[in-house]
Parts: sequence; structure tokens; C-alpha cells
Amino acid sequence: MPSYLFWLFSVIMLVGGAAVIAFRNPVASALSVVACFVGLAGLFIGLSAFFVGVIQILVYTGAVMVLFLFIIMLLDLKDEEKSAKPLTPIAAGIGLVAAFTMQLIGVLSHSPNTTAPALDAQTFAAAAAGFPASSKIATNLLIGKLPDVHLIGHTLFTQYNLPFQILGVLLLVATIGVVVLSKRQAD
Repeated sequence: MPSYLFWLFSVIMLVGGAAVIAFRNPVASALSVVACFVGLAGLFIGLSAFFVGVIQILVYTGAVMVLFLFIIMLLDLKDEEKSAKPLTPIAAGIGLVAAFTMQLIGVLSHSPNTTAPALDAQTFAAAAAGFPASSKIATNLLIGKLPDVHLIGHTLFTQYNLPFQILGVLLLVATIGVVVLSKRQAD
């Protein structure tokens, strides 16, 4: 990825994240999260993780944010009344930003500037040994291709199946709860 695209998508992501906190209107904050997700998808695509970038756009930006906007609009949230800002939260926020900046500088100043090693036939063969010989993952690994979509699906539905199902139920319960709450407010 050219460096100017990296910086463009990084700035989009950071501005979107800052706007989530800065806006008082919940709909504007949710749309700022969409901008943040688009910047993140651009970074994924720049890392040659095309599948993850497209899924970021389709699932998070498309489905989840539409669900959040639907819930926010169902709740009919009003803008908060402005009150006097005490000095303590502002000082704590500035302290957190300073601590994070020092940590970021420390990590970036000591990070090695190395690239990933090239994958050879032995590495692919060793990775293919962890899967059944007739599986599509093992076949792709043996011919020297990385089956990223198959590996993501295999990992998701074997090692993380229960958390994946719990997340789906949690989103369903939250949606039903918002509908129930919005009907109570209308009565």
C-alpha cells in the first residue's frame, strides 16, 4: 500500500473515532463510527486482507451500524442538556491522552523494522499437517496458496463457535429490548 493511502485511511479512522466522542447527537456519533469502519476496511485492504476488508464493510458498516441506527432512532434519544463542565474529567482526559502518547512513543521507538519471512514449501507442508489431508485447506496449503477465507471459517466455527453464537443471541436480545422499551415510551 502506498504510504499516502495508509495516512489517508488512518486519518479517516482517527477523525471518525474522535467525532464519535465529540458529537452529542447519537445519530451523528453512529455515522462517525461508520467513517471509522470505512477507514479500517481501507487499512485491511492495504494489508492484502481483502476478505476481512470486504467483510468489515458488509457486516460492520452495513448490517451492524444499520441495526444501531435503527435502535437509536427507535429510542428517540434527545440531545443532552449542556451543564457546567467540572475540571476533574477534563484533567483526567488530558492525563490519559498524555499517558497514551508516551506509551505509543515508547513502543514505536523500540519496534524492530523487520519484514515477515517468506513462506516456503516446508512451512506450507507443516501447516497442512494440522488439517485432514482431504480438506480444501490442506490441499491449498500443499500447492502453496494461503486459503485465508477457509482458515477464517474453520477457526471461527471450530474454536470460537460458542462466543459467535452468544454474540448473535446478545444482538437479538438487545434489539428486542429496544423495541419493547420504545413501545413502553409510546404508551
